Amino acid sequence: MHLRRSDIQNLERIKRLNLINSISGIKPANLIGTISNDGATNLAIFSSVLHLGSNPPVFGIVSRPTREVKRHTYENILENGYYTINHIHEEIAQQAHFTSAKFKKDESEFTMCNLTEEYLFDFKAPFVKESKLKIGLKHIQNIPIDINQTILIIGKVEHIILPETAADSDGHIDLSLLKEVGISGLNTYYSLKKIAKFPYVRREDVASIKKNTKNQ
Repeated sequence: MHLRRSDIQNLERIKRLNLINSISGIKPANLIGTISNDGATNLAIFSSVLHLGSNPPVFGIVSRPTREVKRHTYENILENGYYTINHIHEEIAQQAHFTSAKFKKDESEFTMCNLTEEYLFDFKAPFVKESKLKIGLKHIQNIPIDINQTILIIGKVEHIILPETAADSDGHIDLSLLKEVGISGLNTYYSLKKIAKFPYVRREDVASIKKNTKNQ
C-alpha cells in the first residue's frame, strides 16, 4: 500500500482518523486526573504523554483543540495548576477507555466509570486508586501548536508512586510486571511484554554488534 498526501486527504473521515492514529505505533495509555477549584473532578484517557526531560523531570501531554468542544482536563489544569498521570493496566483498561465519553462538567468520570479518587500527600489533584504507577505534576507551561490548534501542556513531576518491586536497583521500571497496556489508534489496546534489556552503548561496542548480526 502506498498513500500520497492527496490519497490520505481523500480517505473517508473515520478511516483516515484510525489510520493516522495507528501509524505511530503503540502509545502510552494514561488517565489524567484533575479537579476544578469548586471541587468537580475529571478523569480523561490520553495517549500523548511525552517525556521532555529528566533534570528537572518534565512531561508533556497534548490537549485537542478547545475552539469547538469544552476540554475539562485543560480547564481544570489552568484553574487548579496541578494534575496527575495514572498508568493503565489490564484490569482497568475498559473502565479507562470509557472515560473518553462526552460527560458533562458536573459528571465525574471517576464515578461514571467506577474508578476511585485518591488524594495523597496533600496533593491538589486526584490520583486513580486502582492505578499502580501514578505521577503528580505541577503545571508550568503551555505551548500552542498552530498547525492544528492543539496545545502541549507541560508539567514538572512532584510525586511518583509505584510498587517497590516494579523498579530495579538502577531505577528501570518493568511495565510488564504491572500488566500495563498501550494504545494503537483510538480504541485498540495491547499488553506489554519485556523482551530485552540492552546496556548503555558506547561507540566501540557497535563493531561487535555488527559482527554478531553478520554471523546470524
